[in-house]
Order: sequence, then C-alpha cells, then structure tokens
Amino acid sequence: TKYGKIFLQYVTNSLDMLEVGIKRTKAMTSDSSGIIDLGYIFTLGSHFVPDLVSEFLKTQEGKSIDFTFNQGITKNILAGLKDEKYDVVFCSQMLNEKEIDFIPVFEEEIILVVPKEHPLGKRESVTLKETLDYQHIIFRAGSGLRSFLDGVYKELGQFPEASYEVEEDSAMAGLVAKEFGIAIMPKIPILDMMDVKVVPILEPKIKRYIYLAKMKNKYLSPVAQEFVKYVIKNRNI
Repeated sequence: TKYGKIFLQYVTNSLDMLEVGIKRTKAMTSDSSGIIDLGYIFTLGSHFVPDLVSEFLKTQEGKSIDFTFNQGITKNILAGLKDEKYDVVFCSQMLNEKEIDFIPVFEEEIILVVPKEHPLGKRESVTLKETLDYQHIIFRAGSGLRSFLDGVYKELGQFPEASYEVEEDSAMAGLVAKEFGIAIMPKIPILDMMDVKVVPILEPKIKRYIYLAKMKNKYLSPVAQEFVKYVIKNRNI
C-alpha cells in the first residue's frame, strides 16, 4: 500500500543509521582503533599535552587512534568527565569527588611573576609573605589552582589583595606584563617569551601536583585504557 511504502522509507533509513552506529561503535571500542576524548587545564595546552600525546602515538604504530582536545578550568572539565564528555582529564585534585580516581602525574612549579621593572623583580627569590604588599592578579573561583592557593594563604594566615581575576594562565601573564599587578602562578613555557620576570618562591615551599583523573566505575575503551597505562608508566613523580 502507499502507506507501507512511506513507512518502508523510514525503516530503511533507520536500519542504515543503525548499521553506521554499530560500525562506528565497534571501531571506537576495538583494540586497534578508537577516539580518546581528552580534557585538560589551560596550563597544559602548550607543551605537556601535545608532547604526551605525540609520544604515546609513536608507541601505537599500526593502530588508528584519534584524540579530541578540550581545555577548561578544573571544575568544568571534571563536570565533563562525570557527564562522559571526556574519557580522561588532566587537572588539579578536587576534594569530595569520591567517584573519581586522581593519579598524580607530575609536579608543577609555582613561581612569582612580576613586570620587568617591578621592585621584586630584582630579587633572586622571595617569600610568599613579601608579595602581599602588592596588588595581585588571581585565578577565578572554580579553578583548581585558586582553591589550592587559597589553602596556602590560609596556612600563612594572610590573603593577597586582588586587583583582577582571570581564568587562564596566558591572560594572567599578559596582565602582569602590562603592570596590572603581580601573580603567583605555574611556571609555564610562554613566560619566556613575555615581558615579565620570574622569581622563585623560597618560603613556603609550594608543591602542586597535576593529576590524571578518570571515573572509577565507568567503561573505558581499550585504546583509552592503553593511554592511561602509558601515562602512569611514564609519569614524573
């Protein structure tokens, strides 16, 4: 009947789409191919993640593995991890996330960044307390580094006066270079190309780790599992 012919078109299209979905799912979950959805904080975008993925792919010759790359602050990428938007992420550790495994990968150096002509720029090193007399540029709430540094300041018993809040590291360094304030931030490669001075922090000793985070009880494709094993094997802790 004419109604059957109309219905048949929908059935045929549905079966075609189902076949495509089956083939794609098999490809994504096989031992030799797949897509790894990766999330990471802004600090890691210029060197760490590109270098890590490049070296990993060299160990997987003959396989068809693709990555998607997604940047954000710790709070947002962990939300994406829980929503299954990402397979694994690199970020700060957040407390009270019982469904997530946090595996330390490497230690990130935290330093003072000041404009070239700033008084503290003439110092070989400083204490964190000595920086508190100056206006700071700080990370926005939700950033893993913001909550980490808030804990450091709490132990110190004093907090800096913030002139501006930013979300990512290069924006922070850019504001420092234009003398909007000073900043406590990770030592990232882009600082070498900017009009700023990097000063080591002598006291307190600030240790901040970057973690690989993954869900404890969620399925990971074989290629994603292989990537996690590679990271753990080659971590610098």
